[in-house]
Amino acid sequence: QVQLVESGGGLVQAGGSLRLSCAASGRTFSRYTMGWFRQAPGKEREFVATISWSWTDGNTYYADSVKGRFTISRDNAKNTLYLQMNSLKPEDTAVYYCAADLGGVTTMASEYDYWGQGTQVTVSS
Repeated sequence: QVQLVESGGGLVQAGGSLRLSCAASGRTFSRYTMGWFRQAPGKEREFVATISWSWTDGNTYYADSVKGRFTISRDNAKNTLYLQMNSLKPEDTAVYYCAADLGGVTTMASEYDYWGQGTQVTVSS
């Protein structure tokens, strides 16, 4: 069982930056593939980024819409997942969720086993 708690959301102007954090409980955090998803009002939840469980492997994947602007990382010693978001755009406005997956790297929300409650990111133009 893993519990996830996101933080770091807020209101920022277009072009600005935010760093989201996701604190995980449990001693096996390092074994989970971790991902970030987002959901805007009236839209389906969409994949943002994912990182594999092994730091030495360190596979990361990004949605095309955020590639080059967002960076996913993890600190297994702190049981924490991060999402550094730069050059934010109004279309990045959404509730951001972190998720944990016992399986391999995947961009599909249905494959993730545990979810946080979400943190709101609002980008003004």
